Amino acid sequence: MENMINLTIDNLPVSVPKGTSVLDAAASVGIDIPALCHIDLKGTCVKNSPASCRVCVVEIEGRRNLAPSCATMVTEGMVVHTNSARVVRARKTVAELILSDHPNDCLTCPKCNHCDLQKLVTRFNIREMTYKGEQSVRKHEQTVAITRNMDKCILCRRCESICNNVQTVGVLGAIRRGFEATIAPTFDRMFSETDCTYCGQCVAVCPTGALTERDNTDRLLEDLNNPDKIVIAQPAPAVRVALGEEFGMQPGTIVTGKLAASLRRLGFDYVFDTDFGADLTIMEEGSEILARLKAFLAGDKNVKLPIMTSCCPAWVNFYEHQFPDLLDYPSTAKSPAQMFGAIAKTYWAQKMGISREKLVVVSIMPCLAKKYECEREEFKVEGNPDVDYSISTRELARLIKRSNIDFASLEDSDFDKPLGESSGAAAIFGATGGVMEAALRTVYEVYTGKTLPKIEFHEVRGLEGIKEATIDLDGFPLKVCVAHTLGNARILMERLRKGKLGYHVVEVMACPGGCIDGAGQPYHHGDVEIIKARAKAIYREDEGKPIRKSHENPDIQKLYKEFLGEPLSERSHHLLHTHYFDKSIK
Repeated sequence: MENMINLTIDNLPVSVPKGTSVLDAAASVGIDIPALCHIDLKGTCVKNSPASCRVCVVEIEGRRNLAPSCATMVTEGMVVHTNSARVVRARKTVAELILSDHPNDCLTCPKCNHCDLQKLVTRFNIREMTYKGEQSVRKHEQTVAITRNMDKCILCRRCESICNNVQTVGVLGAIRRGFEATIAPTFDRMFSETDCTYCGQCVAVCPTGALTERDNTDRLLEDLNNPDKIVIAQPAPAVRVALGEEFGMQPGTIVTGKLAASLRRLGFDYVFDTDFGADLTIMEEGSEILARLKAFLAGDKNVKLPIMTSCCPAWVNFYEHQFPDLLDYPSTAKSPAQMFGAIAKTYWAQKMGISREKLVVVSIMPCLAKKYECEREEFKVEGNPDVDYSISTRELARLIKRSNIDFASLEDSDFDKPLGESSGAAAIFGATGGVMEAALRTVYEVYTGKTLPKIEFHEVRGLEGIKEATIDLDGFPLKVCVAHTLGNARILMERLRKGKLGYHVVEVMACPGGCIDGAGQPYHHGDVEIIKARAKAIYREDEGKPIRKSHENPDIQKLYKEFLGEPLSERSHHLLHTHYFDKSIK
């Protein structure tokens, strides 16, 4: 075949496309070469090989030195040895040297059992500290979302790569030299003093405990055991297709019923669903789309198009910091989680006769930026937040295990009503393109007055970084675009600045693949097949729903009839919409 390279790896014949690394060539025939700095995100964003850790070295016949397999491309006739005595000694020595400047507190480390360095120590059979000496003392920081303990940093530079090359936020980089070298923001500032969006992708790819999420589980346990508090759970759509992985289930296993059951067993007083908030988001955001389109078609030169989704808090933080001149373009609709909190602490609280101060609304999210979102002042009423705090999918899994709950054997349970009813359109919010598709299902029918001939919009699905489509709205060509990762969002925003973005509606998700690969999900360190499995599960969840359009959710209809009036009403604007701020660092 044209452009194919033939080589030999560990006496096995291998044929791979030109431009393939030795690491990937070996993987194609089932040879797993260990690596620490390499992250493989092909299919969603980029492949990164800084070749900084040197754990993946191999021996290549005719070459004097050992070669880093992640950064060495195959050549015709190459003969590679991945397990020679020389290679094995070199890898073990590298691991031992890394350990010599690494804390030995594995038992209390948040990354225990999920640490790539820990796995290598076991793989290389390291049972004693060969090298001993002074250890680096680096910066510690706890933000609203991310905890940094840079004493545990091994300088693999994965976080730097994801922040700069994939998200293009540019917060992290290598500073200083030699023994004092570290990965940090410019001038060794705190995260809170930078353009950090709290997307958490640095946490998702960190191989050790240097970067982890801020843990809220102890706070939650205190609230669950407080008789003066009514504690409400609202899990996000992406959680139910990933949580099972923490309990040995295959990626893509849907555990919606067990999720609800486990939350009840933990002691939540009410188990509702963020999917209800997603349906509500479509009612408000969809109406906002239609309002801007109506103004555009009427010749209003001041209407801001494209309208951009606003569900993702990392994306919101990104454009507030980096594109403050374009704050009129995103939808003013709050995220589903924040809409849910606002309704729970007003409409539902009034119906139940419960004071706002007595309620504790806890979101269970695939996302670390949600921890930051809860703290935004505009989402508080006299200091009382609509959503009190957020825990990640991983944090929930730890709580379930800590509470001696046999997750796999739980009988399925339903969410409580009325804030637990949702449509299939809400379920797909967890995948890139899902918000767009959910909006199109409603926008099409409201705009045309006709029933959709086919409910799925496959043209906005998939893991391409930027997807474009034209939807026929009864003769009007609606041009839409879907982007995931902040790097792809930057491409669109820079085009918009130049007046060269010819879409009507744009969806952006900060994380690769959308919320299914949020930084609070079970760790997979770049396995794109896991992302694909979660996405397929999201769409299966949608297909299994009796109602698949947000505007047909009967509890949403009842909410408007009893409380909100109609989408974009004065009360809706007050409770369900927000505004944005210039947060650029001067």
